[in-house]
Amino acid sequence: MSKPFRSATRLLRAGRPHQGWVNTPVTRASTYVFDSVQAWRDTRARREQERLPSYGARGTDSTHALEDALIELEEGYRAKLYPTGQAAIATVLLAYLRAGDHVLLTDAVYEPVRRFCAEHLTRLGIEFTYYRPDGQGIEPLIRPNTRMIYAESPGSLTYEMPDLTELSTTAKKHGCWLAVDNTWASGLLQKPLALGADISILAATKYLGGHADVMMGAVVTNDRAWRALERATIDFGQTVGADDAYLVLRGMRTLPLRMAQHARSALQISQWLQARPEVSRVLNPALPGDPSHAIWRRDCNGANGLLTIELSDAYTEADAERLIDSLQLFGIGASWGGFESLVIPVFLQNSRSLPGYQASGPMLRLHIGLEDPDDLIADLERGLAALTQPLRSLRIS
Repeated sequence: MSKPFRSATRLLRAGRPHQGWVNTPVTRASTYVFDSVQAWRDTRARREQERLPSYGARGTDSTHALEDALIELEEGYRAKLYPTGQAAIATVLLAYLRAGDHVLLTDAVYEPVRRFCAEHLTRLGIEFTYYRPDGQGIEPLIRPNTRMIYAESPGSLTYEMPDLTELSTTAKKHGCWLAVDNTWASGLLQKPLALGADISILAATKYLGGHADVMMGAVVTNDRAWRALERATIDFGQTVGADDAYLVLRGMRTLPLRMAQHARSALQISQWLQARPEVSRVLNPALPGDPSHAIWRRDCNGANGLLTIELSDAYTEADAERLIDSLQLFGIGASWGGFESLVIPVFLQNSRSLPGYQASGPMLRLHIGLEDPDDLIADLERGLAALTQPLRSLRIS
């Protein structure tokens, strides 16, 4: 048997159901008509187990092509698409949890998920407990009614990487689902399903689309988890448009090239920032010395453009905002994964529930885009230079 193609090669060929067309044509459709009542009846009887054209909300050639590409990328069984990443996460939580159940959530969870759980899971009688972002000490938190462990790999803002293989072993031991937000790795850098997870969640808005022009979420599951997700997705009326599916699929063709450049530039800038006196810490699992570096090296085959810096405790939040406002090449925006560089202030007190990580100075999250890294460094250098006077004055006094 010939050796399987590598990921980048497979990704170029995935999701191409039609012979001839290099890019799958856009299929905008709602109503599907049948040749006979018997054909209509037969499709309705089979569509719960098979992916068949029956109605636009259940998928078209465009959405099916993207699902196929995601299955190939994540090495999963089946996939579903959602209008946003948050919609994908909410559907996962509601698909597998019922009143009286309990879910363990990483304390580094995406902040809107924290709010969703507090407001909606609580209302539905579903309990939740936060665990350390690195996954340590999780087993004593498991209860008889725990039905899911929800992880981010790595966690939002501070990039702690849990040991997914270990979490998977724990989940199986206690009969829990393991769901992983895999947006950081985007299916290319890490494959949670191959490490034992049941459910992998992606915000396709970010690196999969890659061009800051489309909103989408996706979920890929193993065989065991598929049926519950499919039924919840249909029952909640979750679907995406053909044009958005086309844009994400087109973006995925260049994902390996873009991700490699993001990673190279982010590592170069991370190392430069480490040497700056204004910066006390750089958080990036690709950096040697980062607390998650060993697991990153073992479980991932690359990095992306995200990093967080902690400024010296000589500075205030107002100083950090002044730095942000002085930058010319970094847009102030909450998303990431597009071609552009972005920056936002980080306030961990708003996004952590457990004690542990204490930042001594203000924090900024940077997304390193596809601009020339030397230009980005020059921009950051100008911004940091504006902070040196307060630092010198403090040291003199």
